[in-house]
Amino acid sequence: MDALTINFAAVLQITDEQFFQLCQINELIRFERNADGTLLLMPLVGGLTSNRNANLTAQLGVWNRDESLSIAFASSVGFILPNGAVRSPDASWLRHDRWDSLTQEQKEGFPPVSKSAWKNQTM
Repeated sequence: MDALTINFAAVLQITDEQFFQLCQINELIRFERNADGTLLLMPLVGGLTSNRNANLTAQLGVWNRDESLSIAFASSVGFILPNGAVRSPDASWLRHDRWDSLTQEQKEGFPPVSKSAWKNQTM
């Protein structure tokens, strides 16, 4: 199933903070955002996909705990990409130095990540 795309660009520009608040207020809806500001309503996944994602996240968490190289995230996190898009990967991690370079506010919201961090450190 494809995501539903909503384009408010002609009447409304949503800031990063407003998008974060929209996601918090509507916590049962999985939103992502494209670089052009269009919103994506992501469909729920089926049982098999959810099981695969849970196993992937568990394996990443165990690896991360054993290696202590990074901070691991589940699929419910949103990352702000350099182009302004916000994506929520199935599982991901950031090196400690990258995570530690973020402000407390960035850690509590959708953490911004660099292009290299997104390409090389998310799964």
